[in-house]
Amino acid sequence: MSLQIHFTKMHGLGNDFIILDGVSQFIPIHRKIIRQIAHRRFGIGCDQVLVVEAPTQPQFDFLYRIFNADGREVSQCGNGARCVARYLKESGLLFKPEVLLETLSRPLRAFWDPYDQITVDLGVPLLEPYEVPIVANRTYPHRYELNLLHEPKIIYALSLGNPHCIIPTTDIKQAPVEKIGRHLQRHPAFPEGVNVGFCETLARNHIKLRVFERGCGETYACGSGAAAAVVSGILNNELSEEVRVDLTSGSLFVRWQGTGTPVLLSGPTSLTYKGVFTLCKIPPHTG
Repeated sequence: MSLQIHFTKMHGLGNDFIILDGVSQFIPIHRKIIRQIAHRRFGIGCDQVLVVEAPTQPQFDFLYRIFNADGREVSQCGNGARCVARYLKESGLLFKPEVLLETLSRPLRAFWDPYDQITVDLGVPLLEPYEVPIVANRTYPHRYELNLLHEPKIIYALSLGNPHCIIPTTDIKQAPVEKIGRHLQRHPAFPEGVNVGFCETLARNHIKLRVFERGCGETYACGSGAAAAVVSGILNNELSEEVRVDLTSGSLFVRWQGTGTPVLLSGPTSLTYKGVFTLCKIPPHTG
């Protein structure tokens, strides 16, 4: 038995996604299928697979599900939310200027600005260790001391619906993104893994960032990673309330007015192509 599934490929500054419409077609959710779709040699290729479904609660417009390339379902993806918002509007599934998305962790609201860029409200940053989660010695609301590859290191950690570790650097090009990123996925301080951002501060309103995403590796851009780096910098009194974040393939813009307020993430989205793939063997539906 085979099944044909329509898909759309989009990206936000090279952070690429396969979007599947689970409202108008049946999508069998299975870890092996997600891994196959995401594989860059044997599948379509992407950082994350995003599935849009009918919401489980009436206050939401859609259920937004995020799967990393390794097949694991996760709670947050800022760039993905912006791409999904544009997809919903351009596919005729959304007929208003903003959308409220249901996720595993928290509501996400996305809306259009006057320049036709999409802004997503990522919610209020979570700083308590159990919220990240992180198991380490905390010396400041988001500052921790860790032993990384036998060397003591100061890192910053917080959650925006997914865990982030921010490591300051003076030279973003030489930052050991792959080495430290992989090491931290197995580190006992992060029981659920972590997105690792290396941040170089250029000015109070301008930073450079590279991110190793759990389940994906280093990506061209990471929206929630950009937001986490800005929040960390503001908490350290190093950044202003509006910051340009330069990533490998372009810039995102983050606004945060401080403790207790939501983080706003803005930037471009692009359609890559649309297509159909045939699923020749359908595993049992796992939800």
